[in-house]
Amino acid sequence: MAKRKKDDGGGGGGSWIDTFADLMNLLLCFFVLLFSMSSVDVDKFEALIQSLEHSFSVLPAGGASVGDGQMVSSGISQLLLLDEYYKPEANSASLENAGQKDQEEEAKEEKDSEEELKEEYFDAALKESEEMAEDIEQSLAEKMIADQVELDINAQYVLLTLNGALLFDSGESQIREDALSLVNKLSLILENYDSNLIDIEGHTDNVPISNARYENNDVLSAYRAFAVKDYILGNSPLEAGKIRATGCGEYNPIADNSTPEGRARNRRVEIKIYNSYNSN
Repeated sequence: MAKRKKDDGGGGGGSWIDTFADLMNLLLCFFVLLFSMSSVDVDKFEALIQSLEHSFSVLPAGGASVGDGQMVSSGISQLLLLDEYYKPEANSASLENAGQKDQEEEAKEEKDSEEELKEEYFDAALKESEEMAEDIEQSLAEKMIADQVELDINAQYVLLTLNGALLFDSGESQIREDALSLVNKLSLILENYDSNLIDIEGHTDNVPISNARYENNDVLSAYRAFAVKDYILGNSPLEAGKIRATGCGEYNPIADNSTPEGRARNRRVEIKIYNSYNSN
């Protein structure tokens, strides 16, 4: 009886399917990588890694990045430099954004700090002016001249205002005899502030003046301011370097020049006693 010839079986009929499947997986991974590298979005990159690890099993269990482990069923090493190529761009953008935010926050903090310092400075200066004003008001009352001097304050100085009609005759810059007592008492008060800057300003109304001595209101106001300054310096130990005199003319009215009462208020001498924060 003739022996049946053994069937060869072919053996390799199913091997190409495994190879083809691996090739398809690799091609799919390759195109996914190309798509992911078209953007420098960090979130998209992380999503890609998770997709490769959990969906396609490209990374071994426990792999955290493209730089870990080997590609399965390939017999070759994965692209180890891929994440090094991709991540610096993402990290650079992230660092740039973080740096910009840090600069903005730092600038905001500096601005807030400056505003806080200005507010503290203003409050301290205003408080000192208020304390000075209280002392001066008490001194004016003690010397019985409170009704002849107007008092006001701000964060820079205490302001004493004298009616020009009390100090000078119309169109004159020489202090009236009956006003010398008032100026003497003011000099005694000013001696308490010998380290403070003192500014004496002369002001007039807007009625034009022109004569042989005073060509206009600017000149007249300056003469009156210097007359008060010179008298105070001559009758007190105050230093000349701490007292200034300025003629302001008609340009800073405090009342309406269209009425006699308003013009009378505008003809005045102002004495500004600066606090220690504004005396330098």
